[in-house]
Amino acid sequence: MAEGFSTAAANTVLDAQVTAYPWFKLHTGAPGANGTANAATETTRKNPSFAAASGASKASSADAVWTGVAGSEDYTHWSQWSASSGGSFGGSGTVTANAVSTSDTFTIPAGGIVLTVPVAS
Repeated sequence: MAEGFSTAAANTVLDAQVTAYPWFKLHTGAPGANGTANAATETTRKNPSFAAASGASKASSADAVWTGVAGSEDYTHWSQWSASSGGSFGGSGTVTANAVSTSDTFTIPAGGIVLTVPVAS
């Protein structure tokens, strides 16, 4: 039997998380405990749309698109922030991506950013 939040509480937490930290930044490795490690050359943060949390999961509901990226690198992670620049770090996760070259467009498709919370069973 797994321990954790009730599904309803998990949904509340996830909706609050994205409300408080709606901006997503790219990284070339794990962002670390404060979200600043392995920052991508591309510094633009995106504010993708999300559907309401359901079943202890919250997924992006629109593409997050970076047009004309600033450098050639592999994006492997994202960090979540309270503001489009500066602000407070709220969390991080991984992204499956291909290498990009300077001036490429990079897209995380709708449903490609997923936040989850463990629930009791």
